[in-house]
Amino acid sequence: MAVGHHPAGGGCENGRGRLGAAALPGQAAGKPVEPACVAWNDLGRLLKEGKVKKVYVPSSARALDDDECELVELARRTIDAHTDAGPDEDGIHTVGAAVMAADYRMFAGVNLYHFTGGPCAELVALGAARAQGARQMRCIVAVGNHGRGVIGPCGRDRQVFVDYYPAMRVIVPTPAGLRSVLAADLMPLAQRWAPESGMNGLDLSLYRDPDTAGPPIVRFHPRYLEVVRSGAKTRTTRFRDPAQLGPARLVFESDPEVVLAAEVTGVRHCLVSELTDQDAKAEGLTTAAELREALKGHYPDLSGTDEVDVITFQIDDNKGAA
Repeated sequence: MAVGHHPAGGGCENGRGRLGAAALPGQAAGKPVEPACVAWNDLGRLLKEGKVKKVYVPSSARALDDDECELVELARRTIDAHTDAGPDEDGIHTVGAAVMAADYRMFAGVNLYHFTGGPCAELVALGAARAQGARQMRCIVAVGNHGRGVIGPCGRDRQVFVDYYPAMRVIVPTPAGLRSVLAADLMPLAQRWAPESGMNGLDLSLYRDPDTAGPPIVRFHPRYLEVVRSGAKTRTTRFRDPAQLGPARLVFESDPEVVLAAEVTGVRHCLVSELTDQDAKAEGLTTAAELREALKGHYPDLSGTDEVDVITFQIDDNKGAA
């Protein structure tokens, strides 16, 4: 049994085939659980009952970071607000999903059950993200209504993830709790389908974590590609997105994505209020006030007392595209 796989037959959001509502460990029925990253884990019960002898947990599995916890909470809030079924009732909308784009924007959706095979919540959320301009996805999660917690994706969704977003992370329940794993690791030894070439043979590169298979990644919106290439932009200011000195890959989230080899030559920690006109000019802007206003577009809740990292970099012209 693959990690986090929903044991019910068919799609994981079939209102007539889903797992019934259940209290989380240590939770009385109907009581909220804090933090939101706690989920009911049916795998533990299956292991105790002897119905599952071993659970495969891939090496890419890791504990959730703060952004992933927020993603779980968004999916939970979405289905809590929009489910059409009461506890232990079948319904059309019983699972919510949330996906995080590479630029950390988050998008949500709910499933649309139909006996002909209505879309799962994860696919709805991916479509919503695309409609809002997101191209590369960082992480996705599905949560059941009425406190059922995080649900692993069904087989169809796993194949979709591998085909379109193999490096995306998926939040799944495991006997050890919630874990974030590479989408490709949920389909070991899978063949990948592509629109232009159909079904392809086994590609072992799918199973390499892009964040650890080379120099660290610094991600950018594609609108910054030309100013970075031209040298007009040599700094980037990040909030809760640290970088380290040394070789780096600048990844521009276009379709297809563009990767430039670079060197991070400086990392300065400061408050938003301490940003300077010099910082702004190195980012292709004019004043610190203009830079702070631009940061609001990426981080709407950013305040002057928040700490940011000012990252200085230079393109490695000898290596070209990474």
